[in-house]
Amino acid sequence: MVISQAEQGERLHGLDALRAGALLLGVVLHASLSFVPPQIWIVADDSRSIGAAWLFFAIHLFRMTAFFLIAGLFAHRMLTRRGWLAFAKDRVVRIAGPLAVFWFPVMAGIVTALVWNAHANGLVTPGAPPPPPPTYDWTNFPLTHLWFLWMLTLFYAVVLIVRAVLSVLDRKGWAGPVVDRITGALIGPWTPAALAAPLALALWLDPKWIAFFAVPTPDAGVIPNTSALVGFGLAFGLGFVLDRRRDLLDRIAKASPLFLSVALVSGVAAYVLAGGPSIAPMAKPTAGKALSAAVTAVAIYASALAAMGLCLRFASGHSPARRYLSDASYWIYIVHLPLVMLAQVWVQDWAGPWWVKLIGVSAGVFAVCLASYELLIRHNFMGRWLNGRRVPWRNRPAPALVPAE
Repeated sequence: MVISQAEQGERLHGLDALRAGALLLGVVLHASLSFVPPQIWIVADDSRSIGAAWLFFAIHLFRMTAFFLIAGLFAHRMLTRRGWLAFAKDRVVRIAGPLAVFWFPVMAGIVTALVWNAHANGLVTPGAPPPPPPTYDWTNFPLTHLWFLWMLTLFYAVVLIVRAVLSVLDRKGWAGPVVDRITGALIGPWTPAALAAPLALALWLDPKWIAFFAVPTPDAGVIPNTSALVGFGLAFGLGFVLDRRRDLLDRIAKASPLFLSVALVSGVAAYVLAGGPSIAPMAKPTAGKALSAAVTAVAIYASALAAMGLCLRFASGHSPARRYLSDASYWIYIVHLPLVMLAQVWVQDWAGPWWVKLIGVSAGVFAVCLASYELLIRHNFMGRWLNGRRVPWRNRPAPALVPAE
């Protein structure tokens, strides 16, 4: 089902579904890491398979690019509806606030899992003094998986700065129509290639780029790497200007089969060119690296646009279950990583195929996170804080009144 122009002023349920899916797939993504050969994660399960590597690569290729694409679109929508001051306050409270509040407990949970894993694998000598604690500064500060909140904060700040500058330099509003025409010309079968060009250049010039991990995750240090700024920044910017031209969402939805075909072909090629699950960086800017960077960049944007178009086609109707998961996804993503790591340590020596243990870890973490969301978050001030609204508990029906005789 393609979204119609008459529906564009209403809630975009398909994009809600994509945003939720991008966050929820993070649980499966991180759970798969312990099953990838060779060891690329701190926890290494006894049962590992190349199938887990393909699963990780497929999810990682599009997930966060699609998320930032949707985040940019929703940012423009909120800024237009509420104004810059209310927008800034909301983003500080609901994006920067959770980063500040949840970073320490999340980090404590991760450290707990690391210590347990070290003991479980005999990496700690009984009675030996503990190693010195690491020292952190602005160049290596561990943002963990909450890095996306920091990136969003930076992008929102850029949006407000650009808006302030344009309000001074473009008092007659000439920039808006020009941007709209450029956006219209950008959206078409050529969109993945057009977006891929600057990202491919950034990846090619990055001496630390590991092709298997596509866009390098900016999870260490407060200044994101150039490839992440380019890759996710382009997605966020495209989403931002797309909200000005919501008619183009129809075009993306109709082109989703083409985007999906391009994503499948280029994604498989990118995996092969990366050499499979390898953590060896492509240090030198060679011709082979240029090819790998170009193919990977095309796959990243083609897959993100395919996901967007398919959700607009097939998930644009209202669904109470999807809406619930959309609300819950933010909380689930914030708290899931320590739970995933603890579960990985717990099952790493169990007998059984990797995919059974992967399903068990993912399902168990989902169950715990959903239960905590329902009992601790959704129906109180935490729900209002994270989701912008508190859903009251369902009240029992009032007893019927008996008329007095």
